Amino acid sequence: MAGSLEEVVASSLTESADVKRALAENAAGEIAAMARRITDAVVGGGKLLLCGNGGSAADAQHVAAELVGRFIVERRALPAIALTTDTSVLTSLLNDYGGESVFVRQIEALGNQGDVLLALSTSGESPNVLAAVRTARALGLTTIGLTGERGGAVARSCDIAIRVPSSSTARIQEAHITICHVICDAVERAVAAT
Repeated sequence: MAGSLEEVVASSLTESADVKRALAENAAGEIAAMARRITDAVVGGGKLLLCGNGGSAADAQHVAAELVGRFIVERRALPAIALTTDTSVLTSLLNDYGGESVFVRQIEALGNQGDVLLALSTSGESPNVLAAVRTARALGLTTIGLTGERGGAVARSCDIAIRVPSSSTARIQEAHITICHVICDAVERAVAAT
């Protein structure tokens, strides 16, 4: 193994910080635009739907919990639904329709014009996430995507997308949750001020 454990740890932390610094320098406008779209939706009676696979599914659930509960300040509960949580729905859709349907059918059931879909995909090529984005757009939802540096079809298909400047899944996921926390803070501040 090259380098001491301490050097490996320091290198990982520095790499993570560098990715976030690049986002601060190059993506603040897009993050603010995402927060505005979500704020407009929830203030206007709409909701946020979230989807992703694996670690991104966990991030979707995390963000929904921050908005339904609270992030930092006390305010009214905000409508956010992670499409990754109902095992009966997910497994029935997998069984009856296949993997690409697991988010699509839920968006068809729960999504309305004026809602927002936040789609997380480190590769930007997840077939079920891409299908979700395309369905959401067809139904009139605003689509927001968080991907890795390649962006893929998910980034190209979203109304607003941020391509995290990294090819490391770990660094991308760390940046995604940081972006989501920044968005939660911005949405919460805006809602609390209304």
